[in-house]
Formats: sequence, structure tokens, C-alpha cells
Amino acid sequence: MGKPTVVSLFSGIGGIDLAFKQVGFEIIWANDIDKFACVTYLNNFADTDIVCADISQISAERIPKADVLVAGFPCQSFSLMGYQRGFKDPRGNLFFEIARVADAIKPKVIFLENVRNLIYHDNGRTFITIFNTLAELGYEVKYDVENACTHGNIPQERRRTFIVAFLNLEMLDRFSFPKEIELTKSIDSIINRSIKHNDIYYYSLDSKYYTLLNSRIIDKTGIYCIDDSGVAKKKYDISPTLKANMGTYHDRVPIIRDDYGIRKLTPYECLALQGFSDDFMFSGIPIEQAYKQCGNTVCVPVVKRIVDHIYKALKE
Repeated sequence: MGKPTVVSLFSGIGGIDLAFKQVGFEIIWANDIDKFACVTYLNNFADTDIVCADISQISAERIPKADVLVAGFPCQSFSLMGYQRGFKDPRGNLFFEIARVADAIKPKVIFLENVRNLIYHDNGRTFITIFNTLAELGYEVKYDVENACTHGNIPQERRRTFIVAFLNLEMLDRFSFPKEIELTKSIDSIINRSIKHNDIYYYSLDSKYYTLLNSRIIDKTGIYCIDDSGVAKKKYDISPTLKANMGTYHDRVPIIRDDYGIRKLTPYECLALQGFSDDFMFSGIPIEQAYKQCGNTVCVPVVKRIVDHIYKALKE
């Protein structure tokens, strides 16, 4: 038997796909509507056919059959940070595009990722709709909320809902979500404060935040952020959740003091805080898009630990 195959929807830059690839799956087809995300995906998954288009405009006949269907579908409709409009938002309705594709290609496994709030949204009715839709397609479902710092050994506070559905009940019974693990990595095991970066990352004296940042970030430990109320007073031991709005509001990128001044994390440091390998690259996109992509993707080690369990359930 060859490598089990994967079709990926709402692929983004391929965080979920990377985890599946690391475990031993083959990504045979991918899709995203964001042209910049597609550029990054192509730079890092040269052997995968990615279609950059609206999934609702793609006929199911164009999508190859695969063992696994994965989707990190748009989360803004369900996020506590957004308006929580759910299925009233067109982005929320994109879940039903996943169902349409699943009904057409009948994968053995469906893997879905979304924000923590998905299971609580609209008093649980949104999640019940998702659960029942998968059940109507013949799938048995398990789900869990996992945090990057407790399930991936990554120093970032990042809770996400993961849904794994199997067509085969015996496979479902063989599958379980991984247990919590001890966090052994710190911010400083990811970020090197002795390296001088480009001046664009540093707060200059004329920045409106510089005086306040300088008064609060008094040593080269921990990590800080600017929120809706201004410069947060709290120094974090692990990174606060990386968000897509880092690409829209550059001051929302986490902040540290290094040997050369006070600066924002670089896009590659943000990737490292999502557990991406050093050879993953950004090329040919604006920096704000790189930050947005970092906030929109998944914590790879968390997904990889789940995928390890999926792989075993399939193989056994």
C-alpha cells in the first residue's frame, strides 16, 4: 500500500498539509481563494496541485478522490475576536462546501480545524449542525480543544477545536486524541535576542508607542503585546495568540526587547511560534501578507500529534 492521500480545502499556507506530509501522507490536491496564500503554498509544496479559486465555484468532479479530506475552514464567523455571526456570515456557510466535497469524494477520514469558540457558538447550535451534517454523510465524529502550549510543546497560547470524522466505526474506535504534554520550550528557545534584524522591525524614538514600551519592557525576558487598550501591562512568559490582524495592524505583532532595541517579531519568528521548520519560506509577497498568513495558520506540532493517531487508525 502506498502513502495515504489527502485533499486539502482552505489550505492557506499549508500548515495542516505540512503536518500530514511529515507523518507520511501525500497531499494530492489543494485549494485556497487567497492569491498570496497560494503563492506561499506553491513555494513550499512544489509537488502539490493547488487551485487558487473560490471552492464554491469548483465542480466536485474536478476534485480527486483521497483517503483524507482536510480543511481549516474560515474561522472569523465563529471567533470571539470577530462578530460571531456564524452561519449568517457567508464565510460560515463555507462549511457546507466541505460537506459537498466530502459527499462527492467519500474520504475515509475528515479532519477539520477551527477556533476554540466553534463548539460554544450560538449556544452550541453551530457545532450541532456541523456534527449532524457529518453524521448524515455517514461519518462518526470525535472532537477536542487543544492548546499549542499543552499539546504541541510550543510556547504560544493558542486553543483550537479539532474535529476528526471516520466513515469506519472501527477506525474511529482505534483513534484517540493525544494527551497533554509538558511544555519544555520557552520564548528564548525560539527567539534569538542577540541577532540584529532589519530596522523595519524596531520601534524608533518617534513611534507613538516608544516611550510607553520603553518604560514597560525593562529587560530582555518574556514577550509583550499591544491590544485595544494600548500597550499591555502584562509581560507574557509564552506568546499570546498570533492573530491574522497582525497583517492589518502591524503593532499587533508581539513585541520583545533584544540586544539592539525594542522590536516586533519577524514573520519567520512567528512561523517558528507555529512550529514550522526552518526551511519553510516566504517569497514574492508583501510583509503584511506574511504576518496575516502566520496568524491564519495552525500550530504544526499540535496537528502532527493528532495526525500520528489518524495514521495508526488507518494502518491498523
